[in-house]
Amino acid sequence: MSPTPPADSTAGVCAMGKAMGLRERKKLEAWRSIRECALRLISERGFDAVSVEEIAEEANVSRTTFFNYFSCKEAVVFDPDPLETQFWQDLLASRPDDEPLWDALTGILLGYVTQFGDRLAIHKRLKTESPAVAASARGAGDHFQAELRAWVTARTPAGSELDAQLMLNTATAAIGTALTLWKPTEPFEDFLDLARTCLHKAGSGLAALPV
Repeated sequence: MSPTPPADSTAGVCAMGKAMGLRERKKLEAWRSIRECALRLISERGFDAVSVEEIAEEANVSRTTFFNYFSCKEAVVFDPDPLETQFWQDLLASRPDDEPLWDALTGILLGYVTQFGDRLAIHKRLKTESPAVAASARGAGDHFQAELRAWVTARTPAGSELDAQLMLNTATAAIGTALTLWKPTEPFEDFLDLARTCLHKAGSGLAALPV
């Protein structure tokens, strides 16, 4: 079973950005600019070696402005993009009603992870190196997981609940396996390839299920 190609993670965000008012767009641009600068500095020097003041200076904002957008240094790495919720809600809504569930889950999960290309390596490295940072990041994907589970439940016909939940749990585990095996020193594209491979192998035993 061939995985569905991931959705373009920027097209929906661009469209949503155009629908925002000028003030909201400027706030979004500032948020993203600060995070971009923070990720660049942290990638170059390491999390502990970069201060909030240095991030603010790099982003050409004050320390106070930094804290207007982020509660702490960990937040600048792990907080979701302000438009992320809308992004994955659109991703869920984009799947055809008659699409086989495994194909839909494959497309959704691959589309979802594409948005982390600029920071997944930092996430994994920090969670490995710093228990405190790892603890602060827990639950970051819980909202998406809850929405995805609700989406699966809503489109599952009566009598197929076991098969549907098995598919959801298997697809989630496949992505988790890819993340476990992928090294943060490797290109993000290698993670996507590994995720596709894991989903393909996991889905081969589920292809005959009717949902």
